[in-house]
Amino acid sequence: MCPHIHVDMANCALGFRLALRLSTVLWSIKSILVLLLFSRTQATRLYSSEDPLTILTSHTLKETLHNSSSAWLVQFYSSWCGHCIQYSPTWKALAGDVKGPDRELQTVRQLMVNFLQNHTREDWPVGCPPLEPTRSENILSLLGQKSELYTAIIIEDEDSYVGREVILDLMVYEGLRVTRALSSDRAFLENLGVKALPSVYLLHPNGSHSLVDVQKRLRFFFSSYLKLLPAVHRKQAKSAHDLVHAGPGVAEVWKEFDKSKVYMADLESGLHYLLRVELASHQTLEGEELKTFKDFVTVVAKLFPGRPSVVKLLETLLEWLVSLPLERIPYNAILDLVNNKMRISGLFLSDRLQWVGCQGSLPELRGYPCSLWTLFHTLTVQAAQRPDALANTGLEEDPLAVLQTMRRYIGMFFGCQECGQNFEEMAKESLSQVQSLDQAVLWLWRKHNQVNSRLAGTLSEDPRFPKAQWPTPDLCPACHEERDGLHVWNEENVLSFLKQHYTGANISPKYASSTVPETGGAAEPAAQGDRGPPPARNRDRTLPGHALSSNALPSREKQQWVQGRAGEIGGGGGAEARPGVTFLGLGFSSVDMSLCVLLYASSCLFLMLMFFFFRMRSKRWKVRHSRPYV
Repeated sequence: MCPHIHVDMANCALGFRLALRLSTVLWSIKSILVLLLFSRTQATRLYSSEDPLTILTSHTLKETLHNSSSAWLVQFYSSWCGHCIQYSPTWKALAGDVKGPDRELQTVRQLMVNFLQNHTREDWPVGCPPLEPTRSENILSLLGQKSELYTAIIIEDEDSYVGREVILDLMVYEGLRVTRALSSDRAFLENLGVKALPSVYLLHPNGSHSLVDVQKRLRFFFSSYLKLLPAVHRKQAKSAHDLVHAGPGVAEVWKEFDKSKVYMADLESGLHYLLRVELASHQTLEGEELKTFKDFVTVVAKLFPGRPSVVKLLETLLEWLVSLPLERIPYNAILDLVNNKMRISGLFLSDRLQWVGCQGSLPELRGYPCSLWTLFHTLTVQAAQRPDALANTGLEEDPLAVLQTMRRYIGMFFGCQECGQNFEEMAKESLSQVQSLDQAVLWLWRKHNQVNSRLAGTLSEDPRFPKAQWPTPDLCPACHEERDGLHVWNEENVLSFLKQHYTGANISPKYASSTVPETGGAAEPAAQGDRGPPPARNRDRTLPGHALSSNALPSREKQQWVQGRAGEIGGGGGAEARPGVTFLGLGFSSVDMSLCVLLYASSCLFLMLMFFFFRMRSKRWKVRHSRPYV
């Protein structure tokens, strides 16, 4: 088999995906054809400097492609390969077609679409949807008919490419059929009520039909709307589908939620899993691990926009860590404080996993990774909105403080090592370019979308919640624009959206644990998002929902162990209430204090008795051994 990579237009998926990926990376194209050879002598056998392409070697590859403003299409080949020799004229011809300053990526993409549409019908790829327009009478006959699938009709002018691009965008999705119709039949447009082009007319499985209402009539808006329809999800290989659904499942009660809201239950469940499960793999914290954990608790305690009971727990944990002059701290001591074994009044963190905005269609999907992303977004936004929150912590006046703390925590404690390595690579690549707190918010947003793009279509993707570029057009229409036919982000509007999405007023208390055990004091409302800032400190809140990876998802065995452990040490539940006080940052009950006083008094009494005993014995010894003087 020849060691080569080439564009085979007979493969519809490969050809158009390549065009789309090129079109989403760069704006213009200076040279799209490149030959990578193992030596210059081989290059002369198939290609020469007179050809409209660039010849690269192992020495010039990196310096030519790295940080280039152009998009490059690279062919790896062997000069002795028969197929490569036969393919070289096609490669040269393609190089001539796209070379030149007037070749925009949009033009290249449209050329590929034309090539696909004009492909020989006898050799049409099975997996490639038809791109020809559908006759109006065929579409009208479908109105009112029930079907197992959605049918979306893109109605457009003859010279428009939106319909064909949307068809190819949705090619890897199931539960939906996309076709296109031309606007030349005016009676057809009047029948459907179409007044602006391009438009999308949607036929629902139940037989109803209507025009699709989108903010902007652009390809990205149409594709995003259709991908988010119920029962529409990315196709999965049969083996992957069987693997995901293998084994007995446990029915979960589905919680209805608003995707424009952040849920306190997700944030608190993430903290519970982080402190009681993920950290439990480290029996002792010392050295760099201890410093990283202290910094992480500092950031969370100062910035977490939570309920008073959770905030007090974080602040008590921080005070305890800072006040202890120990180089090693056992995890069990941290767990005892998290579970409030010392009965400090008003301190409580629920030990239940209650996913709402982060719930998945299966227990092993989304969950903790989603909540961790949510927590990270929340902290970066809170730091940007309250720049003085980290004062006197050693982390103030550093726009990278939150991101660097997250980076170190993920590398040392996050259960998925591969995810930690990927995050570290992203941080090394561009984290040093962050110069302000607002840039930190946008950096994390970009990297989250980058992770979503990489994990789309993998086993960790929830079919009910496909990994998409966030925020989607229905959440933030102003965040999306089109320039030269290509989708671009309006980052100024994205920043405004993130700051609004992660504020305290947008955190919903729905589904959050509504009571605090008697040992922790009186009950409190489920969340304070609708009541303004917390009374103790000025705080805010927020979250979206996407995933890091499913490799670190909680197992039910771990959940049961955590609940059992919490019950053993009295961390949650209805034990008898005892009044609590705070002493030097540590919690002691009145019984504990009484025992300390009793032990102190007993020790003093014992020392006094020993003193008088040896004093009397010394006097008796002197009298017995004394000699009278003559």
